[in-house]
Amino acid sequence: MQLWPVLGIPDADHYPKFGGSVNRECGYTTTVSDAAGMADIEGTIVELADLLRHPEDLDKISFLKSEFTRKKTAIDGQLKIGLKDQLEVTQNGMSSINDGQRTVNQIKEEMMRVDKLCAEAQNMIRDFPDINLVSQVHRNFSQVETMKANIESFDGRLKDLEQMLREDDRDLENQPNLLNIHYGLTQLRDIRDDAMDQIKRTSDTSLESHLQDYFTRLGDVIDWFDDHVGTACMNLIPLVQADNKGMVVRLALIIEEEEKSDNKVKALQDAQREYKDLASRFKSMTTGPKQLRGYKEKFLEAIKYYAQPQFNKAEEQFLEEPDKLANIMKWYFNDLYVVKVGMASLMPKKWRIFKTYTDIYHKLMHDWLTKHIDNPELSPPHMLSIIDWSEKYYTKMTKLGWDQSTLQPHVLDSREAELIREYRQLIVKSVDEWMDRMFAADKKSFIDRKSDSLDTNEHGYFRTKTLGDMWRMLKEQTAVAGSSDRTDVAEGVFDAMFRALKSRQNLWQNMIDSESQKYKAPPGTGAAADGESMQVFQDWLVAIANDQIACIDDNEDQLGYLTRFHRDLEPLVTPAYMAAHALPQLDALRDGFVDLGTHCITAFASLIFAVDFRATVADFFTPKWYAEYGMKRIVTTFDDYIADYAKVLHRSLLDVLVEELADELLAHYLSAVRNKGARFRRAEPFTDKFKDDVLTAFEFFAGLGNNHHREEGGGGAGVVTVTVDFAAIKRKWRVVDKMVRLLEADKPGVVAVYDDFKQECWDLQMGWVESVLRARDDFDRAMLAAVKAKAGEVYVERGPETIMSKVK
Repeated sequence: MQLWPVLGIPDADHYPKFGGSVNRECGYTTTVSDAAGMADIEGTIVELADLLRHPEDLDKISFLKSEFTRKKTAIDGQLKIGLKDQLEVTQNGMSSINDGQRTVNQIKEEMMRVDKLCAEAQNMIRDFPDINLVSQVHRNFSQVETMKANIESFDGRLKDLEQMLREDDRDLENQPNLLNIHYGLTQLRDIRDDAMDQIKRTSDTSLESHLQDYFTRLGDVIDWFDDHVGTACMNLIPLVQADNKGMVVRLALIIEEEEKSDNKVKALQDAQREYKDLASRFKSMTTGPKQLRGYKEKFLEAIKYYAQPQFNKAEEQFLEEPDKLANIMKWYFNDLYVVKVGMASLMPKKWRIFKTYTDIYHKLMHDWLTKHIDNPELSPPHMLSIIDWSEKYYTKMTKLGWDQSTLQPHVLDSREAELIREYRQLIVKSVDEWMDRMFAADKKSFIDRKSDSLDTNEHGYFRTKTLGDMWRMLKEQTAVAGSSDRTDVAEGVFDAMFRALKSRQNLWQNMIDSESQKYKAPPGTGAAADGESMQVFQDWLVAIANDQIACIDDNEDQLGYLTRFHRDLEPLVTPAYMAAHALPQLDALRDGFVDLGTHCITAFASLIFAVDFRATVADFFTPKWYAEYGMKRIVTTFDDYIADYAKVLHRSLLDVLVEELADELLAHYLSAVRNKGARFRRAEPFTDKFKDDVLTAFEFFAGLGNNHHREEGGGGAGVVTVTVDFAAIKRKWRVVDKMVRLLEADKPGVVAVYDDFKQECWDLQMGWVESVLRARDDFDRAMLAAVKAKAGEVYVERGPETIMSKVK
C-alpha cells in the first residue's frame, strides 16, 4: 500500500470568483464588499442582542467595552506584525522575481549568442555540413550503444537492487543499503525515462507498449523502495531518540538529492515551455529526469502522518479526563525538543527543519483545538481546559525558543474572550436545561396529582422529590463556574441562577392559581365534578410550601439551601458584585420563598371554603341561618384539618395556616351579606345570632393554644404547639361589630356609623356597604344616598391593608 499520496493543486476554475454587479437602471454598483459590510453590521447587532438580553445586562457594558477594546488592541497588534511580515515576504518575492527575470534574460541572450556563433561557425568551416553529419551519426551510434548496454544490464541491476531491498527488510531500523539502492534506482529511472522519451519522439511507436511492460518491474521496485523511505520518515523522531544518526543522515541525503532533481525538472520544464525550439537543440536539456517525484513534499506529509495518530490518542484521553490536557500533550513538546536538539544538526540547514516541524505541529494543534471549540456538544469542563491550555501552550513554546508572534495562526484564533463567554453560556445553558426539565417533571406530577412524587423529610414534613436535586445541581454548576478562576464567568452564571430561581417561583405560583381555579368552578363542573381528589392537591400545596421553608430555614441542625448557596457563591465573585447585585437578589429570593409558601397556604385555606363550605357559607344571613349551626360546622372542620396536617406541615406554616383560616372565615362571613335571600329584619334576633357565631369562632381560635399531637418516627408521640395571636384575631373580628351597627342603627345614625367604620378601615369598599344596607328591611335610597355623599366627603389616609380589602 502506498504511504505517499499524490498531492494535487486545484485549477484556477475551482477557486471562487469575486466581483460586483451593476444595476444599470439605477446607476449604482453593488459589490460583494458592500454585502459583506451589511452582513457584518447585522452580525454585530445579533451578537449585541445576545449579550444584552436582560435589563441587568446593561451593567456589563463597561466590562464588555473594556473586553472588546483589549481584544481589538490584541488583533491590531497581530495585524501589524502580520502586515510587517507580509510586506517583507512581498518585498523579498519581488526582489527574487526581478533577479530571476534578469537571470532568464541573461540565459536567453547567452543562448541566442551561442546559436549565432554556431550558425557563423557553419559558414566559416569548409565542409561543415559533412562534418556535422558524421558527428551526428557518431553521437547517435554512441547513444545506441549506451542504450543497448543499459537495456541488457537493466534486469541484472534491478535484481541486485531487489536483493538489497530484501536485506534492508530484515533491518528496517538501519537500512544500510538505502543510499546504494537510491543511486541504482535513480540510474534505472533515467534509463527508463530516456528510452520512453526516445520512443515517443520517433515516428514508429509500436515498441512503446513492449517497453512499458519491460519496465513494469522497475515500478514495483520503486514502490518497494518508497515503502522503506516512508517507514523511515514515519519513524524519524524515534530514530533520533534511538541515536541512529546514520539512518537519519542517509534519509536526509536522499530527500535532498530528490529535491535538487525536482528543482532541475521544474526549471527545465519552464525553459522548455518558453523556449521549446531552442531547448530541443541542447542535449543537456533532453536528458536526465523527466518527471517530478515529490519526495520532499511526501517527507513533509509524513511529519503530519506521524503526529496525527498521537493527536487521535490524545483526543480520546482528553474526552475522558479534560483536566489533564497538559499531561496528555507532553509528547508534543518532547517531539519538538528532539527535533531541536537531535535532528536539526543532521538535516540540511536550508530546510530549517526545526521551524518546519514547529509550523506543521502548530497547525495541527490549532486545527485540533478549534475542532473542539467549534463542537456545539463540548462540555464546560472541556471548554475550560482548552481556554487554560492556550496560555500554558505558549509558555512551553517560549521555552523551546518560539515567540508567540512567530506562531501563526494563533492557536485559538485569538478567541479567548469569546470562549470565556461561550464557557459561561455552556454553564448557563446547563442550568436552564436542568431547571426546565425538573419543573416539567414537577408540573406533570402536579397536574396529574401523583402522590408518589411527594416525599417526607426526617421530621415527617411533606416535600417534593426534586427540591434537593435542584440545589445539588446548582451546587455542582457553582463548582464548575468556580473552577474557571474567573469572576466574570461566575457572576454571569449566578445571574442566570438568580433568574432561574425567580422564574421557578413565578411558575409555581401561576400553576397553583390555575389548578386552584378548577376546584372553584360552579357545582357540577371543574375538577371536583371529575372526581379528582382535592386531598392530593392539598398535599401538594403543603409539600410546595414546606419546600420554600426548607430553602430559607436556618437552624442549629442545618442551614437552609439559600444560605448555603450564599456561602458557596461569595468567594467566587467580586465584593462590588456581592454588595450591589448578589445580596439584593438573595434577599429578593428569600422574600419570594416566603411569599410562595404563604401563597400555598392561602390557596389551601381558600380551597376549604370553595369546596367544603360552599353550601354552608351560602346559607349565612338567610332564614336558614337562624336555625343552623354553620359556624360550628366550620370550626369543627378546621380542627380536623389542623389535626391532620400538623403531622406533615412545617411548624412555622402551621401558624400561618391558622391565621389564613381566620382571615378566610371572616372574609367569607362578611361577604355572605351578598347571598341570595340575605335579609335582616328588626323583629328577628339577628344580633344574637351574630354574637353566637363570633363567640363560637373565638372559642375555637382561643382553644388552639392547646397541643395538637402527631406521630413521629419510631412510633413515639411528638407534640406540635400552635401559636395563635388571639388578640390580633379579635381585633380583626371587630369589623363584625361594625357590620352589626350598620344593620341595627336607625336611618339618621347610619352615616355616623359608616364614618366611624371608614376611619378604622380605610379600604372599606362602598359596594359591600351598599349590600349591607340593602339587606336591611327598612332600606331606602335616601339612606344609601346619604352614605355615598358622606363617602365623598371623608378623607382617610391610606395605611396597611385591613381585612376589608378581602371583602368586595
